[in-house]
Amino acid sequence: MGYTAPAWPEPEPLDPLTAPLPRYGTCSLADLLPAVVAGQGVSGPSTSMELTPADRACVFLIDGLGWELLRAHPDEAPFLTSLLDTSCNGTGRPLTAGFPSTTATSLASVGTGLPPGAHGLPGYTCEDPSSGALMNQLRWQPWTDPYAWQPYPTVFQLADAAGVHTCQVSAPHFAQTPLTKIALSGGTFHGRLSGEERMDLAAAQLAAGDRSLVYTYYAEVDGNGHRYGVDSDAWRGQLMYVDRLAQRLAEQLPPRSALYITADHGMIDIPFDPESRIDFDEDWELRAGVRLLGGEGRARHVYAHPGAAGDVLAVWREVVGEQMWVASRDEAIAAGWFGPHIDDRVRGRIGDVVAAAHADMVIIASEREPGESKMVGMHGSMTPVEQLVPLLEVRT
Repeated sequence: MGYTAPAWPEPEPLDPLTAPLPRYGTCSLADLLPAVVAGQGVSGPSTSMELTPADRACVFLIDGLGWELLRAHPDEAPFLTSLLDTSCNGTGRPLTAGFPSTTATSLASVGTGLPPGAHGLPGYTCEDPSSGALMNQLRWQPWTDPYAWQPYPTVFQLADAAGVHTCQVSAPHFAQTPLTKIALSGGTFHGRLSGEERMDLAAAQLAAGDRSLVYTYYAEVDGNGHRYGVDSDAWRGQLMYVDRLAQRLAEQLPPRSALYITADHGMIDIPFDPESRIDFDEDWELRAGVRLLGGEGRARHVYAHPGAAGDVLAVWREVVGEQMWVASRDEAIAAGWFGPHIDDRVRGRIGDVVAAAHADMVIIASEREPGESKMVGMHGSMTPVEQLVPLLEVRT
């Protein structure tokens, strides 16, 4: 008799229920502002997060500065590192971004105090069910009515209506963007070009009211991570710069103030090889039955042709199921990926299939998304390096 090799079991695809969920309602980005304004006597979206009340509060959001990235670079960020504390009751702790861990989704969660399933920005790009077009929710293309897309008031608007001196201090070109209008508006917008000007004005605006709520933002940590990677000198240089900005702001805080330093997501560098970068535009199996490809490389919304959703789900699980959590729309919603509840207007924006990377890989689309496909640093999924963001606190 000849030798018969043992029949090894086929690897099982990742179970979508094992994906590490954002801590909606307790310790997520959506909980931050509601907890802040509760301490100022303002009623906002419900949360179980508790923060020590402060009459004057400033949120400084550093785009792309994940918790794990910050902890890995103490020499480049000595001030921010000094605020770290792994105890949940300490002055520094990790929060979770929502899913996907991407800028448009996270900024909407910060500003509205709501998870993605409620505010309705469930990714970098998603389908507009009313038109069938793939909408970029960061650039707001193609145009749609912002207030129909996201109808809830922002926490800034609630604070302003309650008599809190409220403002945003950011780059001038953000003043009139749809994302600002539906997520970060309320009170007065102040545009300043340099980081130093923003820090100085944020501190001055804090002192301008007996109760104040100020938001300020810096983008280029994320920008350099995308262009050069988080293992680059350019990225480290930006981290050193923003560390000095944070210290500059902290040293100018007026009395009875709390400064909260946070981020919208982390980031991971993805190697440039075919195993790590699967090209949707060159993979006939992944394209079969797919009408639209949304999201981004590490958090994909996949929209199927009518009647093909089941087949698309089966193929994606077979092809990338060992590297990504692959779920149907109903499975992702039931598992709580987008929050505990989904508004009816949001359900159709979520892909028939949703795929979130577990391994160090992305699904690029070299023809449809040439710029995004060339990025070094990526984010979007639920791994700790992407989903965990810092919440650092300075009080006077």
